[in-house]
Formats: sequence, C-alpha cells, structure tokens
Amino acid sequence: MSQDLSAELERRVPRYTSYPTAPHFAPDVDADVYVNWLRELPKREALSLYLHVPFCAELCLYCGCHTTVARRYAPIADYVDLLQREIELVGRHLDTGRPTTHIHWGGGTPTILSPKHLREVGESIRGRFDIARTAEIAIEIDPRSLDRERVKALAHMGVNRASLGVQDFDETVQRTINRIQTYEHTAQAVEWLREAGIGSINLDLMYGLPYQTVDSVVRSVKAALQLMPARIALFGYAHVPWMKRHQSLLAEESLPDSVERLRQMQAASAVITEAGYVAIGLDHFATRDDALALSWHQGTLKRNFQGYTTDRASTLIGFGTSSIGKLPQGYVQNAAKTVAYRNAITDGRLATVRGLVLTAEDRLRASIIERLMCDLAVDIEQIALAHDADPDDFLPELKSMDVMAREGLITRDGFRITVADEWRALLRNVCAVFDRHLPADATRLSQSV
Repeated sequence: MSQDLSAELERRVPRYTSYPTAPHFAPDVDADVYVNWLRELPKREALSLYLHVPFCAELCLYCGCHTTVARRYAPIADYVDLLQREIELVGRHLDTGRPTTHIHWGGGTPTILSPKHLREVGESIRGRFDIARTAEIAIEIDPRSLDRERVKALAHMGVNRASLGVQDFDETVQRTINRIQTYEHTAQAVEWLREAGIGSINLDLMYGLPYQTVDSVVRSVKAALQLMPARIALFGYAHVPWMKRHQSLLAEESLPDSVERLRQMQAASAVITEAGYVAIGLDHFATRDDALALSWHQGTLKRNFQGYTTDRASTLIGFGTSSIGKLPQGYVQNAAKTVAYRNAITDGRLATVRGLVLTAEDRLRASIIERLMCDLAVDIEQIALAHDADPDDFLPELKSMDVMAREGLITRDGFRITVADEWRALLRNVCAVFDRHLPADATRLSQSV
C-alpha cells in the first residue's frame, strides 16, 4: 500500500450525516428562531419526525450516542411526559394539514419505554400530526429489552420497520464491549416482529471493535444473514474517548489498526453482496426489492442524521434531548442534557439551544456531499448550475484530487467524479475535499475507516 493511501486510512473526517456538521452549530439559533422557522414553513411542506430516547439498561462501551443508564423506571416515565409536552408545544407553531411521511425513533434504547408509554407517545404524535397512509415508521431496538407486549405496542403504533442492534456475535468481543447478546435472543426478536407484521428488519453490525478479526467479523455477518434481514448496516467503530469517556475502558492494544479495519470492512461487504444484497453508499446494504435499494437505483436516495433514507421531506422535526432537526432555513438542536431539556419544556418553551443558518454556499456543498455519500458519484457542473453557481469555482478542489485519482480512489471525467467501488471505505475522505468548514486540526474527529 502506498504512503498516500496509508495516510488516507489514518485521516480523521466527519461522518457527513449533515453539512455543515453539528460541531459548527452555534447558540445564535435558539428557541425563538426555531419558532419563527416553524411558522414560516410552506403550507403543504411534508414533515419527517425524529424522537430521541436517551436511556439504556446498561452502557455498551463502544457507544457514541447521547444516552445514560437508567437504574429505575421513574426518570423514563418523567421523560415520556416531557416528550408529549414537547410534541404539543411544537404542534402549536405548525399549521395542520402537512403530511408526515417518516417517523424514526432512536436512542439510546427506545424500547426501554413500557408498552403503555410507547402507545401513549404514538397516540400523541397521531393527535398532532397528519400521518400519511404510506408513512415509514421505524424504531431502533435492543433485542435484549424486547418482549411480546412491547412488540404488540409497536404494531399498534404502526411501526413497519425495525432496526436491531447486533454489532457482533463473538462472545469475546461481546464481553469486552459489555454487550452480551446471544444469536438466539436476536432471532427471537426477529421472529416476534415478523409475527406482528413488522417485516422490514435491519440489523446493525460493526467492524473495528476490540479483538475483532476478519474471520470473526465474517462469522458474525454470516450468522446475521441467516435471519434474512431486508437491510444491513455495517458501521465502523468510532474510537473517540475524548468525547465518550467510557470508551477509554477499551484497551488501545485490543483495537485493530487501520489496515485491519479496512480488511474487516471489505471482507464483510463481500460476504453481504455475494448473498445478493445491494451495496448502498458508505455502509448500508439492502435486498434488491427493498425501498432503499430502489431509491438508490433511481438516484433519489437521501442521507440525514438517521443515515441513508428514502425520506424526501425537506423538514425534519426532532423531539427529545440532543435531537437535531432540519428545516429549509437551517439546523436546530435541542439541549443535550436532560436537566436543561426538562427545564425548558416544563417552562413551556422549546428546548432548542443551538443551530445553524444555511447559506447558499452551504446548500451547494451539501448537495455535492450528499450525492457523493449516496451515489459514490457527482456531477459538479450539474449541481453548480442548479444552484446558480459557477462550476469553475471548484477547480481548486478538483485539482487537489489528483493524488486520489492517481491512487485509483476516484476517476474524473471533466467535472464528474466517481468513487471506485473497492474504495467506498474512503468515501468520507472524498467528501471532505468539498468541506469548507473542515477544521485545520481534525484530530478530534473519527477515523475515516
């Protein structure tokens, strides 16, 4: 491997679930700004909703999410009340009649909520929002917290897609990351969901975890494939102990290096695609008849804070601590601490504490980055002209990609860039070329592979 390629493997870059990325949000976009943005939305603007549940039964040491361990249920019950209040508050600033086309529950562990509370929050949403008949309603699930009553509640809520956290089936890896989860437990959860009519199943897997090897990752992938999921997400573990202190409990010497991480990703990807799945973007796979694969084929695939999606709504409303929303005007984010979130909601105020107003250049570069992340290709000239911009403004960026082209990471045909399929692992590196906000010191970002 050349020195240039080795350097790209070690590079630290954003995950590009948004552009500009969340570290650039600022407190000048507050609750008052958010209220005005909500009121300015076009009358028939389609909506997408995200609900964040920041609680888990125990802490997985690889976790990078905004979550805390709940030893008692009382704080969770209190949080449910806050979520319902926030739904009501946001609803007051929105005209009725807008269709809601996507709802996504994330965490943390959304299924830590009791069946009763899952139903109540679901009913609060339906009471305030016009849920489209064809809406995708998805939820992230820890199979260890699932039982038949919760599955019944999910079906009652209209959930039609479930994403199950697996990460790895290897016992040594599971013990190290503090996530003991048998194959049988996961299989039982899948069976219950399908029995309830929730047939679109996604499994989350990871590479780059402590003590993982190419062989162990491949074994976990093959085990996951036996459950015949509609989708698989293959995430690289992001070791950022300066942001998530609990990750420092994972010994550095147990972590695979960048070359080994690349091998793990490539080996796992090969097994999944050989099983008939379509590789989508950086790290997703779907059966050929799945909506995600169809959207990818049609060139309409999108990317947001929940990852790759078929969601075309330009407005995403976030609920709960740390949740991020996107509106035509820009981004908004709620308070990350539950105390600050609670204080705002109980005072009858929205909990927005920071955000970002999108400029014309932000929108242009966001379009370029999104197409790269989704399609592994982009026509700079086409996008620039659609934004009333001069494609020649990007000649410096294109020139800087000569090394990538020489190494075979990309091919260039005029203003068109295509990322080599075998180097999709470095997709974020290609996107970073167009990131005007990328800090000179990116050491606090996650590793590219």
